[in-house]
Amino acid sequence: MFGPGILERQEGQRRRCLELGLSFAPPRVLSNSRPAVEAAEFARDAGKHAEYHRAVLSAYFASSQDIGDVEVLAEAAEQVGLDSAALRCALSDGLYAGRREAARDEACSLGVTAVPTYIFPGTGGPRVVGAHSLDHFRRLLESLTAAVG
Repeated sequence: MFGPGILERQEGQRRRCLELGLSFAPPRVLSNSRPAVEAAEFARDAGKHAEYHRAVLSAYFASSQDIGDVEVLAEAAEQVGLDSAALRCALSDGLYAGRREAARDEACSLGVTAVPTYIFPGTGGPRVVGAHSLDHFRRLLESLTAAVG
């Protein structure tokens, strides 16, 4: 289950989704996202990472599905034209576990403690931790552009 403050965070997520015209159904379960990260690497190898990523996020945030469930991930794979049987095998065999662990290690080395975290390399600019409004990102990008321009 979720910890303290979840209702406030979900309300912020709902507002941001509304701002962007996206559906939002608060997740009922805190999913183990490891299988979803590995499945995204499978999709990357098939040239469908962006489409798959969007389908998985939609399953979790718009349909309140458990993205730790291989069947939910397989359904998302089918939606974007991936071979769901091959995905199930890849996950069962741990084919992408090494990439997931390498990404975790890189995030740790960069001091990432939350998802999402946005880092703007080479700008000396701030990190953005957590979901923020579109206006927040616009102001940040304007200030970064002004600083280098």
